[in-house]
Amino acid sequence: MTDPRTTVVVITHNRRAELLRTLGRLAELPEEPEVIVVDNASADGTADAVARHHPAVRLLRPGRNLGAVGRNLAVREVRTPYVAFCDDDSWWAPGSLSGAADLLDGHPAVATVTARILVEPEGTEDPITEELRDSPVPGPDWLPGPALGSFLAAATVLRADAFRAAGGFHPRLWLGGEEELLAADLAAAGWWLVYADHVTIHHHPSRIRDATLRRAHGIRNTLWFTWLRRPALPALRRTAHLARTVPRDLVSVRAFAEAAAALPWVVRERRVLPRAAEARLRALEEAQRHSSARRYVG
Repeated sequence: MTDPRTTVVVITHNRRAELLRTLGRLAELPEEPEVIVVDNASADGTADAVARHHPAVRLLRPGRNLGAVGRNLAVREVRTPYVAFCDDDSWWAPGSLSGAADLLDGHPAVATVTARILVEPEGTEDPITEELRDSPVPGPDWLPGPALGSFLAAATVLRADAFRAAGGFHPRLWLGGEEELLAADLAAAGWWLVYADHVTIHHHPSRIRDATLRRAHGIRNTLWFTWLRRPALPALRRTAHLARTVPRDLVSVRAFAEAAAALPWVVRERRVLPRAAEARLRALEEAQRHSSARRYVG
């Protein structure tokens, strides 16, 4: 069942054990995909362990922590039409890469296919999956699954050329909600983003993470995206909603302060979305107000 259409890209930082487990799972896939690992300056011997235990994996060592931009570095090296992202604590289920590639082959206006997520070790569905499945975003009848307003980078197969044309992940966002800006730019270019229930990825959440930093970046990046791409009134409403709903602590204050400090950059780079792309976000934003997962699109 070898399938040469998709390359798997993994970014990692100081999670040697988790990454080696993930690479072992990927090596077992019947599609036998090429795998590219970007080591974001790990200090725990990750890169040497990959080179020793998985010599077939293409290993990139940028020498510093690039965050999500490490994926951009890898996609420059991709020669297959599709690229599948996963994190160092997640892995694709057998047959899922082929399933996503089949959807992309058959629907040339679709740029991304986001998978069903099973949380390990229990194998239960991530709460976000139900929201993806029941996405309120309007889309044409020919779509192979529910239309989405954004995607989850650790659980998505993308059209590589569309990713490159949209500019990939913005370096200023680094990591944490970094998908939102790219997703909007894909939509503005006319691409569709979909969810596929028969495509599956497993996620075994790592305990090695800085949740505080990730939350700060997520709030900051949501504010930046809002003012970079949304019309003024929706941007004001969303900013006010965030101010009312985020925890009232120093992390949130820091996030708002960082976002405000970059106002000159935001003004220079601001480019409001076309109406059709904005309509997708409005539908999703309304649904998000009732979201329990609160991870998808902000």
